[in-house]
Amino acid sequence: MPLNIIFAGTPDFAAQHLAALINSEHNVVAVYCPPDKPAGRGKKLTACATKLLALEHNITVVQPINFKAEVDQQQLTQYNADIMVVVAYGLLLPEVILNAPRLGCINVHGSILPKWRGAAPIQRSLEMGDAKTGVTIMQMDKGLDTGDMILTAECDIENTDTSASLYEKLANLGPSALVNTLELMAKEDYQASEHNIAQDNEQATYAHKLDKTEAELDWQLSASELHRKIRAYIPWPVSQFTFAETDSKLHRLRVWQASVQEHQGNASPGTIIKADKEGIDVATTNGVIRLEVIQLPGKKALPVKDIINGRSDWFVVGSPINQLN
Repeated sequence: MPLNIIFAGTPDFAAQHLAALINSEHNVVAVYCPPDKPAGRGKKLTACATKLLALEHNITVVQPINFKAEVDQQQLTQYNADIMVVVAYGLLLPEVILNAPRLGCINVHGSILPKWRGAAPIQRSLEMGDAKTGVTIMQMDKGLDTGDMILTAECDIENTDTSASLYEKLANLGPSALVNTLELMAKEDYQASEHNIAQDNEQATYAHKLDKTEAELDWQLSASELHRKIRAYIPWPVSQFTFAETDSKLHRLRVWQASVQEHQGNASPGTIIKADKEGIDVATTNGVIRLEVIQLPGKKALPVKDIINGRSDWFVVGSPINQLN
């Protein structure tokens, strides 16, 4: 039985889920997304990916600032939707909205709950070295990612994954899991109590929103920890370190690719062990991290071999990587 769906989401991750719904048997009666935001150098108001896709398919788009106003609450109710699907929307939904559709609201979350509730589940799972992640389709309640789980789908986290590549994995995994969930919920004999699984709150972890200050590389960490952070912070905020060319001339260098190297030695953390076409090897508290692709301020990211040709005096073996030589 086809369902009438209200969809709420913002970025491309959400738009990929909306596309799956548009191509399914169900009817998307309205799409909710935040108001257009200024973007680019000209600060021109720009629509999000979800809005653009909805307009392309002639679906009504609604963009409330929030759902505090009664008029916005009433407007949503008037769609008489069976269910509301929420994917990376960015706005909190009050209880009156959660209870408005016949089957309530469901959410696609980028982790296997109850692990990594919150804003940055993809980045935190990488940063902490998880072997697996996935998506959870859950029934929303007034808590933050605390609702009962309806369906989960898992994938492996590879040692080469960044947040960008893992994002794509989940963007491929989530839409089919969502459609499968709706197929289940559309059955006339569907009973939430028979399918939903309550989360174990004692096992919950929280994925705090990323902050720019976390991007500064701390050579006191182990090489493995630094490697995970570098991968987790791509494409934002991108791990970086400060190189002091002179007392007054500081450069922020971003790291886009690195690897962990086997090394026996007792160099102080932050000391350059080797610098050649393969990369810049830096000692850490435990192991060596090899910086392979870096970005100078105002330049594009390049393999280290292309940078040290003209900046070999910056990376002297035996010197600290981010201090005056």
